[in-house]
Amino acid sequence: MKVDIDMGVAGPGKPAALDLEELLATRLLVQGNSGSGKSHLLRRLLEQSASWVQQCVIDPEGDFVTLADKFGHVVVDAQRTEAELTRIAGRIRQHRVSVVLNLEGLDVEQQMRAAAAFLGGLFDAERDHWYPMLVVVDEAQLFAPAAAGEVADEARKVSLGAMTNLMCRGRKRGLAGVIATQRLAKLAKNVAAEASNFLMGRTFLDIDMARAADLLGMDRRQAEMFRDLARGHFVALGPALSRRPLPLTIGPVETAARSSSPKLTPLPEAPEDARDLIFTPGPDEEMLRPPRRVAPPPPMPTADLLAQLSKPKLVLEPAPEPVFPLIDEAEREAGIDAVLGEILEDPDAGFRTDAVLYQDFLVRCRIRRVPGEPLHLSAFRRRLAVARAGVDARAAGGDAWAKALELSESLPDDLQGIFLLVARAAVTQGPSPSNAALARAYGTHSERRAQRLLDYFEERGLLVVRTDFQGKRILAFPDLGCETAPGDPNAPEPATLGHAAE
Repeated sequence: MKVDIDMGVAGPGKPAALDLEELLATRLLVQGNSGSGKSHLLRRLLEQSASWVQQCVIDPEGDFVTLADKFGHVVVDAQRTEAELTRIAGRIRQHRVSVVLNLEGLDVEQQMRAAAAFLGGLFDAERDHWYPMLVVVDEAQLFAPAAAGEVADEARKVSLGAMTNLMCRGRKRGLAGVIATQRLAKLAKNVAAEASNFLMGRTFLDIDMARAADLLGMDRRQAEMFRDLARGHFVALGPALSRRPLPLTIGPVETAARSSSPKLTPLPEAPEDARDLIFTPGPDEEMLRPPRRVAPPPPMPTADLLAQLSKPKLVLEPAPEPVFPLIDEAEREAGIDAVLGEILEDPDAGFRTDAVLYQDFLVRCRIRRVPGEPLHLSAFRRRLAVARAGVDARAAGGDAWAKALELSESLPDDLQGIFLLVARAAVTQGPSPSNAALARAYGTHSERRAQRLLDYFEERGLLVVRTDFQGKRILAFPDLGCETAPGDPNAPEPATLGHAAE
């Protein structure tokens, strides 16, 4: 069934129609500087499609909570635990309720963690609940930044991974991402590149205008037009909008944001006691004594300064011997590798969470008296993923394995180990791991989920899956210049996890 959403006008008397069914399959990217009408556009889209499709709005400023009064959206306050937000998101998909996740009042890092937990709950819903859903993320550059900022690196990776799942893998689960940003240059490229529909509004910086022109297939000389766009005017392109760049004007909306642009207001008449009002502290204010100003020292005479410079330099005493012996890094690394090997020898290690394995790692390090500070959780996850791949010393020193490690860093933490496992098979020219081996390494009994992992890697362009004449699977890695030997994808589950698929 084709449903056209009225977004406004695209010319004299010509409506600007958006194909909702096509949008659900191809996703949308909106760009516009502050004051360009970007939030107004999202509100128009949400209002016009509210009766046709389930909606979820990730709202960092609390502007869209007014949708609840007229269209029945449930407002979810994000000041909850991450586990609770994940469970709520699962129930939302089950009962098909439109919601607004209100992130107002949280700092940036808390907003990123809350949004990641909520999007993760939507993404991990049971297959029976994969109904179509429009997922609108306002200020997407906060949740998918192009570069590291002042927030913790772990929070950035979790949030970026959730946004990547939404835009790259969400379509098969019924999730249609609609992301809006003030700056294309601040938005991660792998997130922006997954959108096939674009609505570009007013912007002034050359780098943003150039990227907008490239996405719309316009000449770089035409990029200047984005500076002249009025508020609420956008240029549209995409299968759900228009096959050619189309200027359009967004129509009116039925609801309004709680906050709006400040309006000029005449100043009140100045009171006669204005000076007393300013300099007299109020009853609730604490009297603070102003800091005492210390007079600067008098300047040193020139003769004294020259005499001081002519003095012989002091000979520094040798540094004292350290109280504690220095840590042997080679011994520390060997101890960590040994502990990781003990953990992976457990057949059930693949089905335990990283948090449980990390606690086991810390205990074993204390028992073995591994010197130095213990690894942080993020570093432990990385070392565990590399250890699970099980590459020997000869292969680890090659360029192909170094490139595989570099490519794995662009993946979410839970997928790095699986990618390194199949990359190790290619580097060592071993057989392609079976679905059962991949599922066990991922910590699941579902072989179909293991197959979906390979589909995801192929969608990202990291590998190519092909089948030989005997029905065996071969995994080729274009960036590594190597491929696995043929392997039976339906081979039975290995007896133990161990190091990779040995």
